[in-house]
Amino acid sequence: MDAKKVISTWFDLWKSGDFLKLPLSENFIHTSPYGTIKGKTRYLQLVEANKNKFLNHKFEIHDILHEKDKVCVRYTAIQENFRLEVSEWHYVKDGLIEKVIAYYNIPGEIREDRKINFLDK
Repeated sequence: MDAKKVISTWFDLWKSGDFLKLPLSENFIHTSPYGTIKGKTRYLQLVEANKNKFLNHKFEIHDILHEKDKVCVRYTAIQENFRLEVSEWHYVKDGLIEKVIAYYNIPGEIREDRKINFLDK
């Protein structure tokens, strides 16, 4: 499966809330302004612990650039009155996402209700 199809699946699964089926490699790494999460299991645990922040978004896709094994997506994630402008690089190998590097517009301090529970604090 090419990278563009993998990313389409990624967004479909986020929309449906079926995040446990995300096409992630076992060594998946997600880097964002919130920090870096290493490992598929750890990432899915983090999403599970923070479902109210990760799920029930609507996505407005603005741009997609893709090659065989990587995709850059610029979009707006909308959840009730919360909007997040995002640009992400997704790196894919053998039909699985190995790495996401995400850039968000987080002006000022992150609101307390939007902070991620990293489970180890």
